[in-house]
Amino acid sequence: MLQLIEFFLEQGFKTIFASTALETHFSMPLNRLKVDKVAIKMNDPSFDTFITKLKPEIVLFDRFLTEEQFGWRVAECTPDALRVLDTEDLHSLRNAREIEFKNNRKFSIDAWLQNEMTKREIASIYRCDLSLIISSYEMVLLTSLLKLDEDLLFHLPFMLPEISENEINSWLPYEDRHDFICIGNGKHAPNVDAIIWLKQEIWPKIRKMLPDTNLFIYGNYLPKHIEEMHRPEEGFWIKGWVDDAKTVMGRSKINLVPLRFGAGIKGKLVLAMQMGTPSITTSIGAEGMHESLLWSGEIVENSEEFAQAAVGLYNDSVVWYRAQRNAIKIINDLYQKEIHRNRLKFKIIELKQNIKKHRIKNFTGAMLQHQTLRSTKYFSKWIEEKNARNSP
Repeated sequence: MLQLIEFFLEQGFKTIFASTALETHFSMPLNRLKVDKVAIKMNDPSFDTFITKLKPEIVLFDRFLTEEQFGWRVAECTPDALRVLDTEDLHSLRNAREIEFKNNRKFSIDAWLQNEMTKREIASIYRCDLSLIISSYEMVLLTSLLKLDEDLLFHLPFMLPEISENEINSWLPYEDRHDFICIGNGKHAPNVDAIIWLKQEIWPKIRKMLPDTNLFIYGNYLPKHIEEMHRPEEGFWIKGWVDDAKTVMGRSKINLVPLRFGAGIKGKLVLAMQMGTPSITTSIGAEGMHESLLWSGEIVENSEEFAQAAVGLYNDSVVWYRAQRNAIKIINDLYQKEIHRNRLKFKIIELKQNIKKHRIKNFTGAMLQHQTLRSTKYFSKWIEEKNARNSP
């Protein structure tokens, strides 16, 4: 989201960040970027007044849930505004995988297709003029399996600066790095499960083979049952929030990311690559992140393989440096900031110039905007009326 905000600022757009969420001391100080922040309410006509007065050229929805809440209001109040959905990742894919995992079932595409959230998320994509898809794997799902028109989709991974020789030379070398690291927000279910898997199965195996090593777990909002896993005597440290994730990642020897469900591409794996830290992860962790390039570490599927790969990489400087070189190639070949920004710039210009024709072509989207199918609109209006009746 921050990369998108910076993109629009660079294109000369006055940018307003409107959110229903309460600010915390972890919130990004957007005022430093000269971005106005506006508090908005769900199921409230005040948003209509706000958006009508603003008359935006482009409205970016953060995830399909936001589009469900506010998309119909934007379409009615400012019909000429370009509506862009930032999917972040396909939430329905993550949700379907989590359900199958918790029910001890092997995930299948059929399970995703039958998931109720999938229907809602795909409907949201159709209602928007453009949807940003962060993962190449998810692009294939949408275009090859569901046959969505590619004009509605835009593959946009992280937009990152190239890793320079100066940065590479500033990284700590193999012999000066120690221990393992795992980073993840505690409000994200795949991260919590990964920590549990580490504690119960993976770390005991690693610790048995490397008895003098430690694993440091960092992340905001870690739940109480995760905090209670803190066992320094076992080399298992729950550290919680860290102000500078780059520093702790840059001094660690190996990044452990044992994800058993999830979607999108993973910021923690990108961060590791940017700091020259090889990663051990699963196929879900690496999904959509490296195309046909060699991974920056190892991709494994079970706890025994995970432990063996972690120990092998930890003890072998040759393989470790090879993994680091793979990371540099992945970032510099696939995530080039300027290339992706230029692609996005020209796509937006094209859409703004041809929006009428684009919307006529998107008949399914027009159909889903029709009043007989706008359940989210009328449910929101019902809540709005209920709130109005209950107010003093």
